[in-house]
Amino acid sequence: MTSKSAGAQKPHIKNVVLVHGAFADGSGWRALFDILTKKGYNVTIVQNPLTSLEADVEATKIALDKQNGPAILVGHSWGGSVITEAGNHPKVAALVYVSAVQPDKGESALTQLQSAPAAKESGILPPDANGIVYYEKSKFHGGFCADVPADQATFMYASQGRFYAKAFATPITNPAWRHKPTYACVATEDKTINPSIQRRIYARSKSKVTEIKGSHVIFMSQPELVAKVIEQAAAENK
Repeated sequence: MTSKSAGAQKPHIKNVVLVHGAFADGSGWRALFDILTKKGYNVTIVQNPLTSLEADVEATKIALDKQNGPAILVGHSWGGSVITEAGNHPKVAALVYVSAVQPDKGESALTQLQSAPAAKESGILPPDANGIVYYEKSKFHGGFCADVPADQATFMYASQGRFYAKAFATPITNPAWRHKPTYACVATEDKTINPSIQRRIYARSKSKVTEIKGSHVIFMSQPELVAKVIEQAAAENK
């Protein structure tokens, strides 16, 4: 006799861990957090130190350790490098890249950013005397987050993280996307990471790609569409 549980479907994954990028902090995920939590997801937001790849990976692993089951790991921008390494954690069921870099073994975020011409709107500055990279104030709204209100962009600029340049150049050692299900959102109007780079690297990894019209911060300007991709990853990787 077959038990009732034998044919029962496993429930969707309900844990989501969000990893922010450079020139930002975890507060940028608020709209996406609200959408997902209202649908019953347990959402954790990592606050990256932004001091090194290793430090950000460690912060992400600590967040993953606390999950009560499998999780969908999501990274924006620089956060793509972080989840590429941290995604090897045993609780990670799938990866979601949101207008993010996605380096292979031996590649760095810098390798990918330099693989196509930068947009004239991009305002990533050279490292300062402390080795910290900032985004130019006059270009922040147009180059980083053109489709959010100006007052919100002003606040985002003022609260941008102190991102250490050495992190950009640190190569990946074990890319999780090579052995875990991978999804990606291309920001078609991105002026920080050229959309052509996004399309090329996501095609290489055979990620399930969704194109979203919007700036580099589509998770803020189009949170409903990004949420759908995360929900897809949760439903397809039970």
